[in-house]
Amino acid sequence: MKPSVKVQKYHTYAGHKDCLYALEMIDDQRFVSAGADGMVVLWDLQDFENGKVIARISSSCYALCYHRNEDLLLIGQNFQGLHLINVEDSKGVASLRLNDAAIFDIQRDGDEVFVATGTGEVFHIYLPELKIIRRFKDSQKSARSIALTDEFVMVGYSDNCIRVYNRNLQLISEFEAHTVSVFTLQADLSRGLLVSGSRDAHIKAWELGTFELKHDVVAHMYAINHISYSRDGQHFVSCSMDKSVKIWDAESLQLRKVIDKGRHAGHGTSVNKTLWMPYHDLLVTCSDDRSIAVWKIKIGDK
Repeated sequence: MKPSVKVQKYHTYAGHKDCLYALEMIDDQRFVSAGADGMVVLWDLQDFENGKVIARISSSCYALCYHRNEDLLLIGQNFQGLHLINVEDSKGVASLRLNDAAIFDIQRDGDEVFVATGTGEVFHIYLPELKIIRRFKDSQKSARSIALTDEFVMVGYSDNCIRVYNRNLQLISEFEAHTVSVFTLQADLSRGLLVSGSRDAHIKAWELGTFELKHDVVAHMYAINHISYSRDGQHFVSCSMDKSVKIWDAESLQLRKVIDKGRHAGHGTSVNKTLWMPYHDLLVTCSDDRSIAVWKIKIGDK
């Protein structure tokens, strides 16, 4: 018998003036948020009263990525490229022009950064020199999501495909993964899986290496915007345009809990990003409703 899952709303942060699309962890108890209002805000889970605006950009932001060793936050400034700031002093460090498209995802592995854009181009950047090493385009549709392992760079596109590259960025596999855009990818290394979520409302799990389909779950009513794993890797959450957040067993892909407005005073519109924080194992979610919700998730006796 699976242990029970209990959900308690811990707090709601307000202050943004438009839809929220991006969350990124800074340390065990702090995170940043960004969205359509151009504000990048630093929040502390031990301080429910005060958020700190650390950057203002002139366009929407869909993607953030933090480099802790350098205290650098990479901000995807749509249509203008990457903007880099120091988090502690909120000072701009540098900018890098990419193309004239939206930036949908930024993933980092050490000093290497990969950026997915709305033209279908993916950029490979060496961060210490802020230099574009490679740029490649294997689709006319948007590159929406990236997942990295030691062996693979995996990219989900709006042409419904996942394309798999080796670390030299040679294309080694491509397959139609969903019936519409692939919005989110996560590598589950402990189980040897790539997990994908799509605008078609399905969650699928693929075997890393062969990319054989292992699971296919109709998970939501509408588009799945993001997937993130719990700190222990035993569960993951999905969030959707259907306004809900769902907790899944990572081994079986069985649904464990639904968080929504009716059951838990959840979000009133599309939920766009999730972030599982180390501090008290709190789950953070953000939405088109301009709010950030913080959830206490208790699984069994944990």
